[in-house]
Amino acid sequence: MTVAAPAALPDTLLHLRAAAHLLNRLPTEKLNACLRRLAELTEENIPALLRANALDLARMEPTNPKYDRLLLNADRLLAIAADLRRVADLPSPLCVTLEDRELANGLALSRVSVPIGVVGIVFESRPNVTFDVFALNLKAGNATVLKGSRDAADSNRAIKELIDRALQDTGLPAACYLAPAEREALLPILTADGLVDVIIPRGSQGLIDYVRKHATVPVIETGAGICHTYVDEQANLDWARAIVTNAKARRVSVCNALDCLLLHRSHLADLHELLADLATTYHCEVYADKLAYAQLDGQYPAELLHRATAESFGTEFLRMALAIKVVDDIDAAIAHVSRYGSRHSESIVSDNEINQARYLREIDAAVVYVNASTAFTDGGQFELGAEIGISTQKLHARGPMGLAALTSYKWLVRGEGQVR
Repeated sequence: MTVAAPAALPDTLLHLRAAAHLLNRLPTEKLNACLRRLAELTEENIPALLRANALDLARMEPTNPKYDRLLLNADRLLAIAADLRRVADLPSPLCVTLEDRELANGLALSRVSVPIGVVGIVFESRPNVTFDVFALNLKAGNATVLKGSRDAADSNRAIKELIDRALQDTGLPAACYLAPAEREALLPILTADGLVDVIIPRGSQGLIDYVRKHATVPVIETGAGICHTYVDEQANLDWARAIVTNAKARRVSVCNALDCLLLHRSHLADLHELLADLATTYHCEVYADKLAYAQLDGQYPAELLHRATAESFGTEFLRMALAIKVVDDIDAAIAHVSRYGSRHSESIVSDNEINQARYLREIDAAVVYVNASTAFTDGGQFELGAEIGISTQKLHARGPMGLAALTSYKWLVRGEGQVR
């Protein structure tokens, strides 16, 4: 398969915009058929996909936090195929009437959902993103520009071949472009004004910062997740133990994983018990502040216990590691999250309804939880079918971005000869 060189990008994107125009004229059933065909092809080509993925994995150390994100296996590919069918089964987000009214002058005014057009996704390591974003974009009537990293270059090429076959087999236009993996291919996409409607970066804070700095195309940020859980003075400690364990250990390489435990000082004596599962089952490293360290010293495995430094807070670990900060009250907890959080996902474990309400109101994050794990920040868990990413900004979309977030709208006005 050949991939267009950056020099040919304007022509490539013009063709992609034409493809997006054609998609807007097709019935939803045609789009769904393509997604179901892609699911079939994924299941039929598991060995080939795993061979391509093995080439990528061979270039990365297994200790790299990105390794798990890069990894494909048969179970993950079968789950991806199931997700493709699930997206196909979702209601179309297009042509939905969002508002409908008649003006005083007799004009009939309605606002309806429409495709964004050409959506670019810049992402690192995770080849499953290639499937997810194409599926969601297609269902929303958008053409897709994919810019993956060199880490997943072989996997992405193999997946793109299946996407091309699915589009061709179902009579759809070539509505997906995979840019070269080299970094030099990124800037022309970020500055393709009039050809790309929006860019969505998914990956490290460094990638997001680079895209935000250099893009002249509008950007929707799906930021890094520096997530906290605050165990309040009045808290169910059984819930707290389960929530902290799940948020940290379910999958450490994802953006909704717990990075910092905020503990009310009244629970210092309970800290060892709260961390018991993380210590014995998951061997989690702990970076504890002065009070927490003194409490855990001699109780937590010495090789896993470290004194926290300034860098321990505000860090997205992406591995089995956790910072701990002891706070005097909810005001201190909120202040800590405000300083170090990334506006992604934050949780409070509390039986105090006043403190619950304060946390929900005052914490500035895309998703705020009461007595639940941050691991639920996910498009599938929110029953959106799948997600394009988790937006940490406030314009257009915030939190898990499903199909509706990949649409815009336009106003339709019907008159009977009115003039102004």
